[in-house]
Amino acid sequence: MTEMPEKPLTLSAQRRPFTVEIPAAWTPQEALAVFDLLDELREKIWRRYNVQLQQLLEEQRGRFCDDGDANLGAADRQDF
Repeated sequence: MTEMPEKPLTLSAQRRPFTVEIPAAWTPQEALAVFDLLDELREKIWRRYNVQLQQLLEEQRGRFCDDGDANLGAADRQDF
């Protein structure tokens, strides 16, 4: 009997690491234009998905805090 090869573990799109290269040759005006574009994009995403994003951020924070703060009492935890 032939065994099926194990399916490689894949990360969801939001968990995959990626690298963004920033050109060293941008002028300050080009860098500011990209910065402004990203800022506007962030604002629009937040306006559309704020509740879902807040829920995801709370879930992620809960997972990180559950591991690291397991031995801390409620009064010892620092929530930001």
